[in-house]
Amino acid sequence: MSGLRILITGFGPFPGAPFNPTPALVDRLVKLRRPAFDDVARLGHVFNVSYRAVDRDLPALLAQHRPDALLMFGLAASTRHVRIETRARNALTTLWPDADQVTLRHGHIAPGEEARSFGPHSARLARAAQFTGIDARLSRDAGRYLCNYLCWRAIEATRASNGPRLAAFVHVPLISRDGTAWPGSRITAEQLVDAGEAMLLELIRLSRAAGGATG
Repeated sequence: MSGLRILITGFGPFPGAPFNPTPALVDRLVKLRRPAFDDVARLGHVFNVSYRAVDRDLPALLAQHRPDALLMFGLAASTRHVRIETRARNALTTLWPDADQVTLRHGHIAPGEEARSFGPHSARLARAAQFTGIDARLSRDAGRYLCNYLCWRAIEATRASNGPRLAAFVHVPLISRDGTAWPGSRITAEQLVDAGEAMLLELIRLSRAAGGATG
């Protein structure tokens, strides 16, 4: 396959959040028609909110598509701005079950490191989102749930010799089902698409600079 390959992911609903806006966002970003996307394969996937799904689906997607970069989205229902995560913490909740009703018995992902960093490109994506007028900020805390777990596994994948060169994770706020802003927030579904497109374009530029699309 020629050109770049970008895997764009979201999450489904989970306990406490029956509506997750990220699947619709992923679908919009995959279907956008722009000249800048002509030689870019955009591959969408929505994870079930379970540890088992991430551990099963992520390696399979990487092996099948060999993406040059990952752009991942998750819901942060308690915030009212866009959060571009800068790291994954070696931490897991032992309090909240996942969508498979699995509650973990230990509070860490792996022995060793306390955290893993995405890299300096996170700031570039944040600036790209901010240029669209949306309230976007860097974050050092991806939580202790599935979003943080996927962050950890994605960064782990970028360290593999045949893995993606870049990965980024973006937490989005809750919006209403009709696409309007959630009470207390000013961010709509269309604004999320605009910011998502800007971050995707920046990730494409960074991937090309990093030497993506090798075959």
